[in-house]
Amino acid sequence: MTSVNHTFADIEQLSTFDAVIDARSPGEYALDHIPGAINCPVLNDEERIRVGTMYKQVSPFEARKVGAVLVARNVATHIDSLFAAHPKSWRPLVYCWRGGQRSGSFTHILNEVGWTARRLSGGYKSWRHHVLEELVRMPAQFRFQVLAGPTGSGKTKVLEALQAQGHQVLNLEALAAHKGSVLGGLPDQAQPSQKMFETQILYTLSSFDPGRPVYVEAESKRIGLLRLPDSIYQGIQQGQWWGLEVPVGLRVQFLLQDYAYFLHSDTLLDQLDRLVPTCGRAQVDQWKEWVAASRYAELVEDLLVKHYDRYYDRSMRQLQSGEARDFLLSTDDVSDAGFMDLASRLALRSQLTTGAPAR
Repeated sequence: MTSVNHTFADIEQLSTFDAVIDARSPGEYALDHIPGAINCPVLNDEERIRVGTMYKQVSPFEARKVGAVLVARNVATHIDSLFAAHPKSWRPLVYCWRGGQRSGSFTHILNEVGWTARRLSGGYKSWRHHVLEELVRMPAQFRFQVLAGPTGSGKTKVLEALQAQGHQVLNLEALAAHKGSVLGGLPDQAQPSQKMFETQILYTLSSFDPGRPVYVEAESKRIGLLRLPDSIYQGIQQGQWWGLEVPVGLRVQFLLQDYAYFLHSDTLLDQLDRLVPTCGRAQVDQWKEWVAASRYAELVEDLLVKHYDRYYDRSMRQLQSGEARDFLLSTDDVSDAGFMDLASRLALRSQLTTGAPAR
């Protein structure tokens, strides 16, 4: 066999390859990866621990012998199951943690087959550096149209309607897998890592035209366990704000549908305990009694009036900068058709305000 091919590619060349292969372990890949990359680990999580432990406790030589067998076996499996049908013209890019032995071994074998494979210079670490740099630079290119409104006013539904109508939407709560409030965790869905959250924000923004509005929801510095990048938070503060006005009764109606999975879950009582520090034990115990009696409409309205609206008003005063101005949009229709109409009105008014094309 010939010597290892040390030809590298840079981040800017990603789009020129037919495939991007992440050679790291499944655990590393799950924490964060280049969007669109497929995970073909040369060592799985257990094998990586085994080889690393042997390297430290026995010797590097013994570890490399074991590692070479595992890497060769795993790469052979990937070629046989995933790549065997690809023509000679197929050009993959391979990366690992730092562009070292794992991606080097994979790239070498692919080149020996006859494909023109390259490995990413600096590996995942170079990608992570790129994400952090671009998250400082890119958001400043956009003028955000910021959708604000109390809990239950359907902000996310309006964003989804705007997206369905072809507008540029940065849905931060969807990317964070969390609805933003203290009770906003999604059922059976964990939040992504902080790194993956940031990668997805950058990936979304990269597809946008700076000459068109970008619609986003007013968010505090945290969504669940995740932190907003400073540049996104600042962009929200400095953007054009739009306030939703929806009657309390309709907000209750909407939340009974939107949170139906949560109101009838076994975790609701435990989640209500998280409100004890702000609402008091007596109040939370009363809410629990309403849950036991299935008095969900009363529960939701009381939560809105005594907790969510109070903290919404305070957080909005802290979040909104002096440069931002409120433009109000009202609705008495919380159906899907009502949110589509609200999105259309918002897009038209934001176009007139900014002078930029809405589509």
